Amino acid sequence: MKHLFFGGIHPKYNKEMSTGVTDFRTVTPETVVIPMVQHIGAPCRPLVAVGDRVLLGQKIGDGEGLCVPVHASVSGTVTAIEEYPHPNGRKVLSVVIRNDFRDEAVPAAEARIPVEQMEIDRILHTVREAGIVGMGGAAFPGNVKALAALGNVDTLIANACECEPYITADDSLLRTEPEHVLRGMQIMRRVLNPERTVLAVEDNKTEAIRKLRGILGDYPGIELRVLPTRYPQGAEKQLIQAVTGREVAPGQLPVSVGCAVFNVSTYAAIYRAVCLGLPLTWRIVTVSGETVNHPQNFIVRIGTSFRDLIREAGGLTDATERVISGGPMMGVAQSDLSVPVVKATNSILCLPKDENGAAENPVCLRCGKCVAVCPMRLQPLYLYRYANCENTARLEQLNLLDCMECGSCAFTCPGKLPLVESFRKGKVLLRAKKAKEEGK
Repeated sequence: MKHLFFGGIHPKYNKEMSTGVTDFRTVTPETVVIPMVQHIGAPCRPLVAVGDRVLLGQKIGDGEGLCVPVHASVSGTVTAIEEYPHPNGRKVLSVVIRNDFRDEAVPAAEARIPVEQMEIDRILHTVREAGIVGMGGAAFPGNVKALAALGNVDTLIANACECEPYITADDSLLRTEPEHVLRGMQIMRRVLNPERTVLAVEDNKTEAIRKLRGILGDYPGIELRVLPTRYPQGAEKQLIQAVTGREVAPGQLPVSVGCAVFNVSTYAAIYRAVCLGLPLTWRIVTVSGETVNHPQNFIVRIGTSFRDLIREAGGLTDATERVISGGPMMGVAQSDLSVPVVKATNSILCLPKDENGAAENPVCLRCGKCVAVCPMRLQPLYLYRYANCENTARLEQLNLLDCMECGSCAFTCPGKLPLVESFRKGKVLLRAKKAKEEGK
């Protein structure tokens, strides 16, 4: 049965810009900066000191509670432990390593045993110790997400939609190493024992779909679901509705409707951790946009600076106005190209001046287009009004916190209102209000 999620848009995708180069280059910089904050939850504390020699894959940071470790992505010497710029716009404590270009790795752990013989606790512990987080952008600790789903889901979904324009990192993974994704899915099937396991991909990824269909027979129990291309289908609530027809209620998580969703890059990282004993120290990153000279995908060591990676892509043209971490719809504009690639960095986007951006004196035309495209069934025109007048009571009533900031409303707004910017400010007000009430 065909399922559709409410709302959504069809922007110009521009994915062909970065898919022409299929021979990935591995970027290995002279210095890496490894932030102690690369996941949702508590930050890591450094486990090394300045002057220490570290090995590739060595754990260099860890913490308590909702936290996963970080690892050295090169072998070399720790030259600094201090605050450095982060793609999230803040400065965070980071470990700086000077690369010795030996790639001397930590000794192998105990002999690996077949996944079928591994206890569930051991698999989840391995996922945690490998530092695996959601690599589609959310960066939620993978072991915690799996533990919450344990015994509570009947449907396991692999998210290969990659619906944001320009980004082709996951598509490239599926075109080159689809087996790693499918083996990672088998591992999570072993953990969660779902009734149904689905790899969901949008129909604009024709080469990846061809590769998957060619090998899927070797992975019984996994079905391929090709979905019509539509933004923001890669958001997990919308993907769940598209695949199963189930709607996740406001304020609820996918587990409430019996589903668990992981990004395909996360599955591949799980396979490498459980079957090969490799922690998360690199990822595929798309470097694209109209103002980078040679758009393509790279295999990138965690901690590589945006500047080094852009240089590998031929550098920027003089027309560059913005460099964004992520995609054009939900990405974060960067003011400092020394920021490092982190576990959730799937794209660096280089763009010229946006002639269709927010107007200097925006006016709401009350056309209702924003309501028609909002995938969360919110009312952006009223949220915009109440955010600007700081009416937190009405923002709560209208479920502002359910907004995922996908930008569909701003994309379709003929009045060019800065809708998402206003919603972010409104969320700050709501969180400040909550903190004040809890402090009483």
